[in-house]
Amino acid sequence: MVDRIADPWGPRTPYAAGQRWPVRVDTYLRPGLAEDDVDGWHQSASVLHSNGDAMDIAVKDGRIAGVRGRAADRVNHGRLDPKDLYGWQANNSPDRLTRPLVRDGDRLVETDWDTAMGRIVARSKELLGGPGGWGHFGFYTSGQLFLEEYYTLGVIGKAGIGTPHMDGNTRLCTATAAAALKASFGTDGQPGSYTDVDECDAIALWGHNVAETQTVLWMRMLDRRRGTDPPAMLAVDPRRTPVAREADLHLAVRSGTNLALMNGLLREIIRRGRHDEAYVAAHTIGFDELLKTVEGYPPRRVAEICGIPAADVERAAELLGTSERLLSTVLQGFYQSNQATAAACAVNNLHLLRGQIGRPGAGIYQMNGQPTAQNTRESGADGDLPGLRNWDNEEHIRELAELWNVEPGTIPHWAPPTHAMQIFRYAEQGSVKLLWISATNPAVSLPELSRVRRILADPGLFVVVQDLFLTETAELADVVLPAATWGEKLGTFTSVDRTVHLSERAVEPPGEARSDLDIFLDYARRMDFRDRDGDPLIRWKGPEEAFEAWKRCSAGRPCDYTGITYDKLRGGSGIQWPCDAANPEGTERLYTDGVFNTDPDYCETYGHDLVTGAECTPPEYRAKAPAAGRSCTPRTTSRRRRSPATNIRCC
Repeated sequence: MVDRIADPWGPRTPYAAGQRWPVRVDTYLRPGLAEDDVDGWHQSASVLHSNGDAMDIAVKDGRIAGVRGRAADRVNHGRLDPKDLYGWQANNSPDRLTRPLVRDGDRLVETDWDTAMGRIVARSKELLGGPGGWGHFGFYTSGQLFLEEYYTLGVIGKAGIGTPHMDGNTRLCTATAAAALKASFGTDGQPGSYTDVDECDAIALWGHNVAETQTVLWMRMLDRRRGTDPPAMLAVDPRRTPVAREADLHLAVRSGTNLALMNGLLREIIRRGRHDEAYVAAHTIGFDELLKTVEGYPPRRVAEICGIPAADVERAAELLGTSERLLSTVLQGFYQSNQATAAACAVNNLHLLRGQIGRPGAGIYQMNGQPTAQNTRESGADGDLPGLRNWDNEEHIRELAELWNVEPGTIPHWAPPTHAMQIFRYAEQGSVKLLWISATNPAVSLPELSRVRRILADPGLFVVVQDLFLTETAELADVVLPAATWGEKLGTFTSVDRTVHLSERAVEPPGEARSDLDIFLDYARRMDFRDRDGDPLIRWKGPEEAFEAWKRCSAGRPCDYTGITYDKLRGGSGIQWPCDAANPEGTERLYTDGVFNTDPDYCETYGHDLVTGAECTPPEYRAKAPAAGRSCTPRTTSRRRRSPATNIRCC
């Protein structure tokens, strides 16, 4: 195999529009090991990025010894990127945590699981039984765990303890993706499919250096570009990245000017008559408001704001306006920038204006960064409610209360969920007294590091960390729990385009390390969380039982998993949600009928003002949404439990 560090994308396999992406199986084994000498192969997918590359894990002498791409999988057709090929070596690191640690004065010492969990449970019961109760608990997680683990954590936090103080490091990464999807379409969930690369005639990359972040997806784009009828390519990025060098047109905008660019492009498309008037009239609201907003952004003004030639603005508008099957992909160049949600919504607006959604080749990827960020959001481990439910909808709260058999008042829904930085602020103020951190390192990754480290080191805050290594955050903890990782546990996770994969347990975790699911289940058992009938709140005891419980929670919601089983996921390809009795093989694209998840009784959010951030109330939302919803600017519309209209967001 070629050196995949020097050549991250490997050899090209060109193909034309409408053809199936050719298979290319990538394999890497530890030096000196041949495929015939491998003891066994175990199905999995990547947990080092959000693309969801399917692979088999090679095991030799009880240790992970390499990986091989899965040719049958819809996501990667056998290809693996450098992280996939080489990242597994971290599993075998001698620096892995193998025993629990507890604080003894100014140092951490090894102990047994009963002692470690006993300290956590004793402090938890003390806080839960005292004044303030649930308000003293905070949970901060990541985009690295499995779906079953997130859901279990979500039930513990929202029904066992009843705290709204739950978030993940996805808040710092791609929270904009979820916010933009909710604002435009009513709920989270990517409209498009990776197979849109196979069908599109133009690709627009909005602040997305896909060549280095989702390398296998870039391979797919390059292979289309090397085939007959290659798609045109537009790159928006201040830097001259590999994507920018490949693109037919590169707009090197000034940082922080994305929204001005989008307003100018939308203006040009409308003025040139490139928008689909019938689609806009039938399926969106807010067009007149959008028109007023973008009218103030002619090419010359956009050029002055963005630092690019006015002629390039016009060229980009022509490329976008003449495409019959436009694929857009958005990532950190838009998300980690000024007016991020508004700019991402403007990309959605582009597709809505042109009716370029829900058709082969006409898709949107509001990308995730971490491998299981989608599961964090849909399962309730962060501030969202499980099943993409709306915290401000009393019926949604009642559904969860009935599912979990708890009182509705137990489930936090009296105010918007607490975001990550506010959780740390509460810890700083002393109201959050127990902070449980799983699979993330805020002592390195959060803003204002000196302040965050001071908060974590405060003797009044009881810090629990579960991780693979003794991170900078773990060094400040009161209790450190050694966790198992990918390849050492069983479970599922979901990639950007809603493809669910199964990851088998290939090897034993090192030492006494346990899966995150086992840790959460042990905590729930020791805390003796009960439902209103006095039965155990969490009744599942393993990954597959947890998955079945999650399926019941997802039933009838946009992320319906009820048609997926572990057995269906074994042996072949991953499956896209929603997957139910009506769509037993999964759903490739959303909104094919122009009906969006914007109905007030179905949507995940009632929206917020993109300028002030203020939450919209249910009456305000209902007043904006026509009986048969639509979409476009940073608002949304309705669906029968969905709606034929979504909201064109303006800013």
